[in-house]
Amino acid sequence: MTTDALFQLENLRVAYPPQRTAKDAIEWAVDEVSIALQAGERLGIVGESGCGKSTLGRAAMRLLPPSTRIEGRVLFEGRSVFDFSPKELRCFRGEAVALVFQDPMTRLDPVMTIGEHCLETLRAHQPNLSRRQAKDRAIATLEAVKIPASRWSQYPHEFSGGMRQRVAIALALLLNPKLIVADEPTTSLDVTVSAQILQELTRLCQERQMALILISHDLAMVGEYCDRIAVMYQGKVVETGAAQAVLVHPQHEYTQSLLQAALHLQAGKQKAEIGERGVGNGRNSDDSSPLLRTENLQQHYTLEQNFVARWLTSDQDKTIKAVDGVSLELYPGEILGLVGESGCGKSTLSRTILQLIRPTAGRVEFLGHDLTTFSRQALRQQRRQMQMVFQDPHACLNPLMMVGDSIADPLLIHGLADAATAQSQAQAMLERVGLVPAEAFYSRYPNELSGGQQQRVAIARALITRPKLLVCDEPVSMLDASVQAQVLNLMLELKQEFDLTYLFITHDLWVARFLCDRIAVMNAGKIVEIGETGQIFSHPQHPYTQTLLAAAPLLSRLKHQPDTNSTCLSKDKKPFSTNQTL
Repeated sequence: MTTDALFQLENLRVAYPPQRTAKDAIEWAVDEVSIALQAGERLGIVGESGCGKSTLGRAAMRLLPPSTRIEGRVLFEGRSVFDFSPKELRCFRGEAVALVFQDPMTRLDPVMTIGEHCLETLRAHQPNLSRRQAKDRAIATLEAVKIPASRWSQYPHEFSGGMRQRVAIALALLLNPKLIVADEPTTSLDVTVSAQILQELTRLCQERQMALILISHDLAMVGEYCDRIAVMYQGKVVETGAAQAVLVHPQHEYTQSLLQAALHLQAGKQKAEIGERGVGNGRNSDDSSPLLRTENLQQHYTLEQNFVARWLTSDQDKTIKAVDGVSLELYPGEILGLVGESGCGKSTLSRTILQLIRPTAGRVEFLGHDLTTFSRQALRQQRRQMQMVFQDPHACLNPLMMVGDSIADPLLIHGLADAATAQSQAQAMLERVGLVPAEAFYSRYPNELSGGQQQRVAIARALITRPKLLVCDEPVSMLDASVQAQVLNLMLELKQEFDLTYLFITHDLWVARFLCDRIAVMNAGKIVEIGETGQIFSHPQHPYTQTLLAAAPLLSRLKHQPDTNSTCLSKDKKPFSTNQTL
């Protein structure tokens, strides 16, 4: 290993309890991984969910549970991280190494304002700063990740998922650490903000000789912003090398399979391939009336200031126009994609359509009925026909309920079946979404499933009432490329089988091009452009749409980069499985 490296892993092995199988063999989550990282270097770690990527990131900050079995060493500037005293460890976390988590709500306290989060972080490590100095630095850092100073006094629940992630990134940057470990930092961000943040991280790495470990399932993004790539599979690093070399000329068969899945989505070949299979896509020519129509839909929020704030400043209460006069139509059998940056109002629009939140103004017509005039009881009956698939399946599944009971629950809520029939239908739905044997999966709990399996459960639960409309809010953004391919192809098959119509919300433009018939581009609460998918991608009219397309990372661009060699570290040719359906 390199002796002058900033950060090193030496033959690291990690096993979580329970540590032993029936054969008394240790199951290593990370197995014999050795990595060296120089100051200012950017390393991307890619691989499917459960391969050990996040464990490496937590090992860097000694955040592994006390019961974890660890072998090997983790060194920072030549010192063993496992030998740090509690005081040294407190300084080490944040000042030397900062971690950006995938789920920002695990980092943010719901009872603290965004400003309080920043001030607490600075005071804990730099108590000599005055409040004014600390606030000035915090505001400058927040503005670097596109959080305006006017949001200083708001709470995490008042931010969109993407804006919460920006706050988490700002907290990591506050103390100018020497190494940032970013675990899926841009999963919930749109392409423009992702590009801005990663460009800022890249600039800081160069100017301050700050190293970056970027853990991600987005191969194109890693290839664009990282110097080197390490590919992980089943706890091992199976291939490593310069970013362009790994992505243009992969040596290991697992790397090749990941690239195949990602290129399959980015190539936008879904319509031709699905047509060959006879699945069909888009609305029928004889469909004259829309399934869903919104007219001048508005959802406004008022940021109320307290008496002291009003007395000290001349600012009045501010209104956030999350949805501002949106009119669109969705036809039976169609897949309409809704794209735009985080905080533009996509999720608010979807929740307003479903009447989970009542609109400030406007109409929502579903099956010819204005939902804004319905009572709560009438809406409850109508929701049998319109269901939602959320971004984070783990957050929408009850951790205390078996997955089979979670799927069967809507049937009982709506009085559509007795307990025995609901269980039987839930098992049938588990089989239909590919979770077999259904009896085994029925009795499991959400924490016993992978991210892709949890999302399949969420889809099964949404379909159990046989709805006509499925609103999908970033349903594959937290999944790696191979699992994305599985879930998207499953959704296309289910669309045909259940005669579904999709409103598909995503910030991934390539997923939208792969899946959708039409695309609506949303910015600052308004639909700025809407049209056929091919037209949007080939001839975008609005400047904002053009900006989105220019910022989206594309794997095919890497083929024009200089070629170097990558190293296949695993010569083991035993079969591996990503369970792809391409």
